[in-house]
Amino acid sequence: MGFVYILRCADGTFYVGSTTELDRRVQQHAVGEGAAYTRTRRPVQLMWSAEFARIDEAFAWEKRIQGWSHDKRAALIEGGLDAVRGWSARQRRAQSGC
Repeated sequence: MGFVYILRCADGTFYVGSTTELDRRVQQHAVGEGAAYTRTRRPVQLMWSAEFARIDEAFAWEKRIQGWSHDKRAALIEGGLDAVRGWSARQRRAQSGC
């Protein structure tokens, strides 16, 4: 079993990670034992997570989400996967008329 998760850091940025033990990993981030990125941006808050049958699936989603913009990550947090289906820079430009 694996999890992918998004934390909101104190500076408003998002951190994306994956783990086999979500609660333990979030606690590590909270006390400064997590990734170097979150150590200097505490406190952190778990904003979103998803569970997968295997850790390699969660890791693949971690890498995918890490490539997304802040706004796309925020949309995922707010509305789940349905909120980001079809999300792309090209489609957003077309919708805005640019």
